[in-house]
Amino acid sequence: MIVEKISSLQNPRVKQLVKLRDRRPRDEAGVFLVEGYRQIRRALEKCVRLTELYVCPEWYLGDQGNEPELIAQAHAAGAQVFELSKDAFAKVAYRERPDGLLAVAPQWRRGLADLEVLLSDKINVSRPDPFLLVVEAIEKPGNLGTILRSADAAGVDALIVCDPVTDLFNPNVVRASTGVLFSVPVIIADSREVRAWLKTHGVRAVATTPSAKALHTDTNLTGSLAIVMGSEQYGLSDFWLAEADERVRIPMAGQADSLNVAMATIITLFEAVRQRGAAR
Repeated sequence: MIVEKISSLQNPRVKQLVKLRDRRPRDEAGVFLVEGYRQIRRALEKCVRLTELYVCPEWYLGDQGNEPELIAQAHAAGAQVFELSKDAFAKVAYRERPDGLLAVAPQWRRGLADLEVLLSDKINVSRPDPFLLVVEAIEKPGNLGTILRSADAAGVDALIVCDPVTDLFNPNVVRASTGVLFSVPVIIADSREVRAWLKTHGVRAVATTPSAKALHTDTNLTGSLAIVMGSEQYGLSDFWLAEADERVRIPMAGQADSLNVAMATIITLFEAVRQRGAAR
């Protein structure tokens, strides 16, 4: 199963893995890094074809013995398997304490045309009320990854990333998402195109902003819905504030004038989950 054992830090494959931490080499190669047992397992569960898998038994965590089964599964699905020395793996790993598993996967791109296909049955037949999350210009990879986890937990049909600042395939996005990047459909598009799409399909856009008068708990978050969240530093753009069907805020009693965008997303999403569950 092992194609090659690599110990040299100067090996071309080791050098290429280090380069893939940066966006330009990732985009040029059309691939990205997936590090960690849970992330790789979730990729395989969603039939993501891993092209390469790098393993280091010296870094495995605990005595559970799950790694051989995962490696066999990845190999059976077409991944080339390489074994790295402990030092070589430490050089390519993104985590401070790696768990000895690192894969290379192909990038993908989804646009609004793909969203049309993904939601066609939900809009027209079995589920007439799509539940979408729109984020604008999110800057920090960790926040985007956490937002993905929240979207997955809340049962969001798709995450739409407008005017992205951070790369969807940044290692910190993959890590913070704990692998749900592979299960939550992510659409990347321009804000104006997204707003037009929502109007065409009768999906209400509810924007979150500290300046809103209405509380998120007092606003109807059932039906066809897109919750719109802004960037960490500037919040939502004037475009979304003007174009949204409704604007809501999360009540805050302290001195802080805003919440972390990932935390605000969780609060708003799960109020929508509560209301939608009650409505059903």
